Amino acid sequence: MDRVMIGELRKWLHILVYMLIVLRTQSIYVNITYIQSAVAKGAVCLDGSPPAYHLSRGFGAGINNWLVHIEGGGWCNNVTTCLARKNNRLGSSKQMVKQLAFSGILNNKAQFNPDFYNWNRVKVRYCDGASFTGDVEAVNPATKLHYRGARIFIAVMEDLLAKGMKNAENAILSGCSAGGLTAILHCDSFKALLPMGTKVKCFSDAGFFINTKDVSGAQHIEAFFHDVVTTHGSAKNLPLSCTLKMKPSLCFFPQYVAKQIRTPLFIINAAYDSWQIKNILAPGVADPHGLWHNCKTDIVKCSATQLQTMQGFRLEFLKALNGLGFSMSRGYFINSCFAHCQTEMTETWFSSDSPKLNNKTIAKAVGDWFYDRNAFQKGDCPYPCDKTCHNRIFDPQEHTLI
Repeated sequence: MDRVMIGELRKWLHILVYMLIVLRTQSIYVNITYIQSAVAKGAVCLDGSPPAYHLSRGFGAGINNWLVHIEGGGWCNNVTTCLARKNNRLGSSKQMVKQLAFSGILNNKAQFNPDFYNWNRVKVRYCDGASFTGDVEAVNPATKLHYRGARIFIAVMEDLLAKGMKNAENAILSGCSAGGLTAILHCDSFKALLPMGTKVKCFSDAGFFINTKDVSGAQHIEAFFHDVVTTHGSAKNLPLSCTLKMKPSLCFFPQYVAKQIRTPLFIINAAYDSWQIKNILAPGVADPHGLWHNCKTDIVKCSATQLQTMQGFRLEFLKALNGLGFSMSRGYFINSCFAHCQTEMTETWFSSDSPKLNNKTIAKAVGDWFYDRNAFQKGDCPYPCDKTCHNRIFDPQEHTLI
Protein backbone atom coordinates (compact mmCIF):
# COMPACT_ATOMS: atom_id res chain seq x y z
CA MET A 1 0.00 0.00 0.00
CA ASP A 2 1.59 3.32 -1.04
CA ARG A 3 1.99 6.38 1.20
CA VAL A 4 -0.74 8.36 -0.54
CA MET A 5 -3.29 5.62 0.12
CA ILE A 6 -2.15 5.25 3.76
CA GLY A 7 -2.43 9.01 4.21
CA GLU A 8 -5.91 9.00 2.70
CA LEU A 9 -6.98 6.16 4.98
CA ARG A 10 -5.65 8.01 8.05
CA LYS A 11 -7.52 11.13 7.02
CA TRP A 12 -10.81 9.24 6.75
CA LEU A 13 -10.13 7.43 10.02
CA HIS A 14 -9.62 10.78 11.79
CA ILE A 15 -12.86 12.08 10.28
CA LEU A 16 -14.72 8.95 11.42
CA VAL A 17 -13.34 9.21 14.97
CA TYR A 18 -14.24 12.91 15.07
CA MET A 19 -17.79 12.16 13.89
CA LEU A 20 -18.21 9.46 16.54
CA ILE A 21 -16.99 11.86 19.25
CA VAL A 22 -19.41 14.55 18.02
CA LEU A 23 -22.25 12.01 17.93
CA ARG A 24 -21.51 10.95 21.51
CA THR A 25 -21.47 14.54 22.77
CA GLN A 26 -24.77 15.22 21.01
CA SER A 27 -26.48 12.01 22.22
CA ILE A 28 -27.19 10.10 25.38
CA TYR A 29 -27.63 6.34 25.55
CA VAL A 30 -30.83 5.11 27.18
CA ASN A 31 -31.58 1.59 28.41
CA ILE A 32 -34.46 -0.49 27.08
CA THR A 33 -37.56 -1.31 29.15
CA TYR A 34 -39.54 -4.44 28.29
CA ILE A 35 -43.22 -4.56 29.27
CA GLN A 36 -43.36 -8.21 30.35
CA SER A 37 -46.86 -7.79 31.78
CA ALA A 38 -48.18 -6.96 28.30
CA VAL A 39 -47.64 -10.55 27.09
CA ALA A 40 -50.58 -11.85 29.18
CA LYS A 41 -52.81 -9.26 27.47
CA GLY A 42 -51.67 -10.40 24.03
CA ALA A 43 -49.98 -7.03 23.46
CA VAL A 44 -46.93 -8.44 21.69
CA CYS A 45 -44.59 -7.92 18.74
CA LEU A 46 -45.00 -9.89 15.51
CA ASP A 47 -43.04 -12.81 17.01
CA GLY A 48 -44.90 -12.79 20.34
CA SER A 49 -42.14 -11.03 22.32
CA PRO A 50 -43.02 -8.20 24.75
CA PRO A 51 -43.20 -4.57 23.57
CA ALA A 52 -40.42 -2.19 24.58
CA TYR A 53 -39.48 1.45 24.97
CA HIS A 54 -36.61 3.62 26.19
CA LEU A 55 -37.30 6.27 28.87
CA SER A 56 -35.02 9.15 29.85
CA ARG A 57 -36.47 10.84 32.93
CA GLY A 58 -37.31 14.52 33.01
CA PHE A 59 -35.77 16.92 35.48
CA GLY A 60 -36.17 20.44 36.84
CA ALA A 61 -39.07 22.35 35.36
CA GLY A 62 -39.74 19.49 32.91
CA ILE A 63 -40.34 16.79 35.51
CA ASN A 64 -44.10 16.60 34.75
CA ASN A 65 -43.81 17.01 30.98
CA TRP A 66 -43.85 14.00 28.64
CA LEU A 67 -42.65 13.56 25.04
CA VAL A 68 -43.58 10.14 23.61
CA HIS A 69 -41.81 9.56 20.30
CA ILE A 70 -42.71 6.58 18.09
CA GLU A 71 -40.01 4.78 16.10
CA GLY A 72 -40.48 4.38 12.33
CA GLY A 73 -39.76 1.48 10.00
CA GLY A 74 -42.31 0.97 7.21
CA TRP A 75 -45.03 -1.69 7.29
CA CYS A 76 -45.64 -5.31 6.37
CA ASN A 77 -48.64 -6.04 4.17
CA ASN A 78 -48.92 -9.83 4.06
CA VAL A 79 -47.65 -13.04 5.66
CA THR A 80 -44.46 -13.04 3.56
CA THR A 81 -43.38 -9.48 4.37
CA CYS A 82 -44.38 -9.84 8.04
CA LEU A 83 -42.37 -13.08 8.34
CA ALA A 84 -39.39 -11.17 6.91
CA ARG A 85 -39.64 -8.73 9.86
CA LYS A 86 -40.36 -11.35 12.51
CA ASN A 87 -36.70 -12.08 13.19
CA ASN A 88 -35.34 -8.53 13.21
CA ARG A 89 -35.86 -5.50 15.45
CA LEU A 90 -38.97 -4.43 13.50
CA GLY A 91 -40.78 -7.61 14.53
CA SER A 92 -39.12 -8.78 17.71
CA SER A 93 -37.97 -7.07 20.91
CA LYS A 94 -35.44 -9.91 21.28
CA GLN A 95 -33.52 -8.34 18.38
CA MET A 96 -33.52 -4.77 19.67
CA VAL A 97 -30.38 -3.11 21.00
CA LYS A 98 -30.34 -2.73 24.79
CA GLN A 99 -29.29 0.93 24.59
CA LEU A 100 -30.44 3.55 22.12
CA ALA A 101 -28.91 6.93 21.29
CA PHE A 102 -31.23 9.87 22.06
CA SER A 103 -30.53 12.92 19.93
CA GLY A 104 -32.47 15.69 18.20
CA ILE A 105 -35.93 16.02 19.73
CA LEU A 106 -34.93 13.44 22.40
CA ASN A 107 -31.70 15.16 23.50
CA ASN A 108 -31.27 16.10 27.18
CA LYS A 109 -29.16 19.23 26.63
CA ALA A 110 -30.68 22.69 26.18
CA GLN A 111 -28.08 23.63 23.54
CA PHE A 112 -29.36 20.85 21.24
CA ASN A 113 -33.04 20.73 22.23
CA PRO A 114 -34.06 24.05 23.81
CA ASP A 115 -37.75 23.42 24.53
CA PHE A 116 -37.96 19.74 25.46
CA TYR A 117 -34.51 18.79 26.84
CA ASN A 118 -35.67 18.42 30.45
CA TRP A 119 -38.93 16.57 29.71
CA ASN A 120 -39.51 12.86 30.27
CA ARG A 121 -38.51 11.64 26.81
CA VAL A 122 -39.66 8.23 25.55
CA LYS A 123 -38.84 6.35 22.38
CA VAL A 124 -41.40 3.61 21.74
CA ARG A 125 -39.95 0.73 19.74
CA TYR A 126 -41.85 -0.36 16.62
CA CYS A 127 -42.38 -4.10 16.19
CA ASP A 128 -45.91 -4.62 14.87
CA GLY A 129 -45.68 -3.53 11.21
CA ALA A 130 -48.91 -1.50 11.01
CA SER A 131 -48.31 1.79 12.84
CA PHE A 132 -49.85 0.36 16.04
CA THR A 133 -53.30 -0.24 14.50
CA GLY A 134 -53.56 -4.04 14.18
CA ASP A 135 -55.54 -6.40 16.38
CA VAL A 136 -56.19 -9.95 15.19
CA GLU A 137 -57.01 -12.43 17.95
CA ALA A 138 -56.21 -15.60 16.00
CA VAL A 139 -52.57 -16.67 15.64
CA ASN A 140 -51.77 -19.02 12.78
CA PRO A 141 -49.85 -21.97 14.30
CA ALA A 142 -47.73 -22.28 11.15
CA THR A 143 -46.46 -18.68 11.02
CA LYS A 144 -46.93 -17.76 14.73
CA LEU A 145 -47.40 -14.14 13.62
CA HIS A 146 -49.14 -11.78 16.05
CA TYR A 147 -50.91 -8.74 14.60
CA ARG A 148 -51.39 -6.78 17.81
CA GLY A 149 -50.13 -3.22 17.31
CA ALA A 150 -53.21 -1.51 18.81
CA ARG A 151 -52.81 -3.55 21.99
CA ILE A 152 -49.12 -2.60 22.16
CA PHE A 153 -50.00 1.09 21.98
CA ILE A 154 -52.41 0.76 24.91
CA ALA A 155 -49.96 -1.36 26.95
CA VAL A 156 -47.13 1.16 26.48
CA MET A 157 -49.35 4.10 27.39
CA GLU A 158 -50.67 2.32 30.51
CA ASP A 159 -47.09 1.60 31.59
CA LEU A 160 -46.07 5.24 31.09
CA LEU A 161 -49.17 6.55 32.88
CA ALA A 162 -48.24 4.38 35.86
CA LYS A 163 -44.68 5.78 35.76
CA GLY A 164 -45.88 9.36 36.13
CA MET A 165 -47.46 10.38 32.82
CA LYS A 166 -50.85 10.47 34.61
CA ASN A 167 -49.55 13.66 36.26
CA ALA A 168 -48.46 15.27 32.98
CA GLU A 169 -48.84 19.04 32.69
CA ASN A 170 -47.67 19.02 29.07
CA ALA A 171 -47.60 16.02 26.74
CA ILE A 172 -46.61 15.37 23.13
CA LEU A 173 -47.11 12.34 20.90
CA SER A 174 -44.59 12.44 18.06
CA GLY A 175 -42.93 10.05 15.66
CA CYS A 176 -40.90 9.65 12.51
CA SER A 177 -42.03 7.97 9.26
CA ALA A 178 -44.39 5.06 10.13
CA GLY A 179 -44.12 6.49 13.66
CA GLY A 180 -45.16 9.90 12.32
CA LEU A 181 -48.23 8.23 10.83
CA THR A 182 -48.84 6.62 14.25
CA ALA A 183 -48.76 10.08 15.86
CA ILE A 184 -51.51 11.23 13.47
CA LEU A 185 -53.71 8.13 13.75
CA HIS A 186 -53.46 7.97 17.56
CA CYS A 187 -53.36 11.71 18.29
CA ASP A 188 -56.89 12.06 19.70
CA SER A 189 -56.79 8.74 21.54
CA PHE A 190 -53.48 9.77 23.18
CA LYS A 191 -55.10 12.99 24.42
CA ALA A 192 -58.07 11.01 25.75
CA LEU A 193 -55.74 8.98 28.00
CA LEU A 194 -54.46 12.07 29.81
CA PRO A 195 -56.08 14.29 32.48
CA MET A 196 -58.42 17.05 31.29
CA GLY A 197 -56.00 19.78 32.34
CA THR A 198 -52.98 18.43 30.41
CA LYS A 199 -51.82 20.47 27.43
CA VAL A 200 -51.57 17.88 24.63
CA LYS A 201 -50.31 18.30 21.07
CA CYS A 202 -48.97 15.92 18.39
CA PHE A 203 -46.05 16.15 15.92
CA SER A 204 -45.72 14.07 12.77
CA ASP A 205 -42.25 13.97 11.20
CA ALA A 206 -42.19 12.52 7.65
CA GLY A 207 -45.49 10.76 8.33
CA PHE A 208 -47.69 12.51 5.76
CA PHE A 209 -47.73 9.74 3.14
CA ILE A 210 -49.84 10.72 0.13
CA ASN A 211 -52.14 8.67 -2.07
CA THR A 212 -50.82 9.20 -5.57
CA LYS A 213 -49.97 7.21 -8.69
CA ASP A 214 -46.48 5.88 -9.31
CA VAL A 215 -44.46 6.59 -12.46
CA SER A 216 -46.19 3.71 -14.27
CA GLY A 217 -49.63 5.19 -13.52
CA ALA A 218 -50.57 2.52 -10.96
CA GLN A 219 -52.04 3.16 -7.49
CA HIS A 220 -49.27 1.14 -5.86
CA ILE A 221 -49.34 2.70 -2.39
CA GLU A 222 -53.14 2.58 -2.16
CA ALA A 223 -53.11 -1.16 -2.86
CA PHE A 224 -50.24 -1.64 -0.40
CA PHE A 225 -52.00 0.21 2.43
CA HIS A 226 -55.19 -1.77 1.69
CA ASP A 227 -53.22 -4.98 2.22
CA VAL A 228 -51.66 -3.64 5.47
CA VAL A 229 -55.08 -2.75 6.90
CA THR A 230 -56.59 -6.10 5.81
CA THR A 231 -53.70 -8.25 7.09
CA HIS A 232 -53.55 -6.57 10.49
CA GLY A 233 -57.29 -6.10 11.05
CA SER A 234 -56.65 -2.38 11.44
CA ALA A 235 -60.05 -1.04 10.34
CA LYS A 236 -61.61 -1.07 13.83
CA ASN A 237 -58.69 0.89 15.26
CA LEU A 238 -58.59 3.70 12.71
CA PRO A 239 -60.40 6.97 13.56
CA LEU A 240 -64.17 6.53 13.26
CA SER A 241 -64.47 10.08 11.93
CA CYS A 242 -62.85 8.74 8.76
CA THR A 243 -63.94 5.08 8.54
CA LEU A 244 -67.63 6.04 8.70
CA LYS A 245 -67.15 8.07 5.51
CA MET A 246 -64.81 6.00 3.33
CA LYS A 247 -62.98 2.70 2.85
CA PRO A 248 -61.01 1.96 6.03
CA SER A 249 -57.79 1.42 4.08
CA LEU A 250 -57.98 5.02 2.80
CA CYS A 251 -58.03 6.11 6.45
CA PHE A 252 -54.39 4.99 6.69
CA PHE A 253 -53.59 8.07 4.58
CA PRO A 254 -53.19 11.31 6.60
CA GLN A 255 -54.84 13.39 3.86
CA TYR A 256 -58.18 11.68 4.57
CA VAL A 257 -57.92 11.38 8.35
CA ALA A 258 -56.07 14.45 9.68
CA LYS A 259 -58.83 16.95 8.90
CA GLN A 260 -61.04 15.47 11.62
CA ILE A 261 -58.34 15.33 14.32
CA ARG A 262 -59.34 17.65 17.17
CA THR A 263 -55.99 17.72 18.99
CA PRO A 264 -53.48 20.32 17.67
CA LEU A 265 -51.14 18.71 15.13
CA PHE A 266 -47.83 19.89 13.67
CA ILE A 267 -46.75 18.36 10.35
CA ILE A 268 -43.02 18.35 9.56
CA ASN A 269 -42.27 16.98 6.10
CA ALA A 270 -40.08 17.39 3.06
CA ALA A 271 -42.16 18.06 -0.06
CA TYR A 272 -39.72 15.74 -1.86
CA ASP A 273 -39.84 13.13 0.91
CA SER A 274 -37.00 10.80 -0.08
CA TRP A 275 -38.77 7.66 1.20
CA GLN A 276 -41.93 8.53 -0.72
CA ILE A 277 -39.96 9.25 -3.90
CA LYS A 278 -38.29 5.83 -3.59
CA ASN A 279 -41.32 3.81 -2.57
CA ILE A 280 -44.48 5.63 -3.66
CA LEU A 281 -43.53 7.64 -6.75
CA ALA A 282 -40.91 5.31 -8.25
CA PRO A 283 -41.05 1.91 -6.51
CA GLY A 284 -39.06 -0.91 -8.09
CA VAL A 285 -42.24 -2.56 -9.39
CA ALA A 286 -43.00 0.57 -11.45
CA ASP A 287 -39.42 0.91 -12.72
CA PRO A 288 -38.41 -2.56 -14.00
CA HIS A 289 -35.43 -1.22 -15.98
CA GLY A 290 -34.01 0.72 -13.03
CA LEU A 291 -34.13 4.09 -14.80
CA TRP A 292 -34.86 5.81 -11.48
CA HIS A 293 -32.16 4.01 -9.51
CA ASN A 294 -29.50 6.75 -9.53
CA CYS A 295 -32.04 9.53 -9.08
CA LYS A 296 -33.54 7.83 -6.00
CA THR A 297 -30.05 7.39 -4.56
CA ASP A 298 -29.06 11.04 -4.96
CA ILE A 299 -31.30 13.87 -6.19
CA VAL A 300 -28.31 15.53 -7.92
CA LYS A 301 -28.28 12.54 -10.31
CA CYS A 302 -31.88 13.06 -11.46
CA SER A 303 -32.45 13.89 -15.12
CA ALA A 304 -34.43 16.98 -16.15
CA THR A 305 -37.44 14.75 -16.91
CA GLN A 306 -37.20 13.02 -13.55
CA LEU A 307 -36.94 16.36 -11.74
CA GLN A 308 -40.04 17.50 -13.59
CA THR A 309 -41.88 14.38 -12.37
CA MET A 310 -40.68 15.10 -8.83
CA GLN A 311 -41.91 18.70 -9.12
CA GLY A 312 -45.28 17.18 -9.99
CA PHE A 313 -45.06 14.98 -6.87
CA ARG A 314 -44.42 18.10 -4.77
CA LEU A 315 -47.56 19.71 -6.18
CA GLU A 316 -49.55 16.54 -5.38
CA PHE A 317 -48.14 16.59 -1.85
CA LEU A 318 -49.10 20.25 -1.33
CA LYS A 319 -52.56 19.61 -2.79
CA ALA A 320 -53.12 16.76 -0.30
CA LEU A 321 -51.93 18.98 2.55
CA ASN A 322 -54.10 21.91 1.46
CA GLY A 323 -57.04 19.52 1.32
CA LEU A 324 -57.04 19.45 5.13
CA GLY A 325 -58.39 22.99 5.10
CA PHE A 326 -57.29 25.89 7.26
CA SER A 327 -56.90 25.43 11.00
CA MET A 328 -55.27 27.86 13.41
CA SER A 329 -54.35 24.98 15.72
CA ARG A 330 -52.34 23.16 13.04
CA GLY A 331 -48.66 23.81 12.32
CA TYR A 332 -46.60 23.10 9.19
CA PHE A 333 -42.91 22.98 8.35
CA ILE A 334 -42.77 21.82 4.72
CA ASN A 335 -39.34 22.30 3.16
CA SER A 336 -38.11 21.44 -0.33
CA CYS A 337 -35.41 19.03 0.81
CA PHE A 338 -34.81 15.49 -0.44
CA ALA A 339 -35.05 14.13 3.09
CA HIS A 340 -36.97 11.81 5.40
CA CYS A 341 -37.23 12.32 9.17
CA GLN A 342 -35.69 15.60 10.32
CA THR A 343 -36.44 15.69 14.07
CA GLU A 344 -34.33 12.78 15.32
CA MET A 345 -30.87 14.14 14.51
CA THR A 346 -29.24 17.24 15.96
CA GLU A 347 -27.99 18.19 12.49
CA THR A 348 -31.51 18.69 11.15
CA TRP A 349 -33.36 19.49 14.40
CA PHE A 350 -31.34 22.29 15.97
CA SER A 351 -27.83 23.25 14.94
CA SER A 352 -26.20 26.21 13.24
CA ASP A 353 -26.65 24.70 9.76
CA SER A 354 -30.03 23.00 10.26
CA PRO A 355 -32.75 23.40 7.61
CA LYS A 356 -34.65 26.64 8.10
CA LEU A 357 -37.88 28.27 6.95
CA ASN A 358 -38.34 31.99 7.66
CA ASN A 359 -34.94 31.73 9.34
CA LYS A 360 -36.32 29.27 11.94
CA THR A 361 -35.03 25.77 12.58
CA ILE A 362 -37.53 22.93 12.96
CA ALA A 363 -36.89 22.90 16.74
CA LYS A 364 -37.63 26.63 17.05
CA ALA A 365 -40.76 26.45 14.85
CA VAL A 366 -42.15 23.45 16.76
CA GLY A 367 -41.26 24.89 20.18
CA ASP A 368 -42.86 28.25 19.39
CA TRP A 369 -46.00 26.48 18.16
CA PHE A 370 -46.27 24.13 21.14
CA TYR A 371 -45.92 26.92 23.70
CA ASP A 372 -48.21 29.26 21.71
CA ARG A 373 -45.42 31.82 21.30
CA ASN A 374 -45.96 31.96 17.53
CA ALA A 375 -48.06 30.09 14.99
CA PHE A 376 -46.04 28.43 12.22
CA GLN A 377 -47.45 27.38 8.86
CA LYS A 378 -44.69 27.68 6.30
CA GLY A 379 -43.87 26.01 3.01
CA ASP A 380 -40.87 26.35 0.74
CA CYS A 381 -40.08 27.31 -2.83
CA PRO A 382 -39.39 24.37 -5.23
CA TYR A 383 -36.10 22.43 -5.31
CA PRO A 384 -33.27 23.44 -5.61
CA CYS A 385 -33.94 26.88 -4.11
CA ASP A 386 -33.42 26.00 -0.42
CA LYS A 387 -29.71 26.13 0.41
CA THR A 388 -30.27 25.07 4.05
CA CYS A 389 -31.37 21.55 3.06
CA HIS A 390 -29.58 18.38 4.15
CA ASN A 391 -30.39 16.36 1.04
CA ARG A 392 -30.34 12.61 1.56
CA ILE A 393 -27.84 10.39 -0.26
CA PHE A 394 -28.81 6.74 -0.05
CA ASP A 395 -26.55 3.73 0.13
CA PRO A 396 -27.07 1.96 -3.25
CA GLN A 397 -27.35 -1.35 -1.35
CA GLU A 398 -30.09 -0.05 0.96
CA HIS A 399 -33.21 -2.14 0.52
CA THR A 400 -36.60 -0.53 0.19
CA LEU A 401 -39.10 -0.89 3.00
CA ILE A 402 -42.03 -2.00 0.86
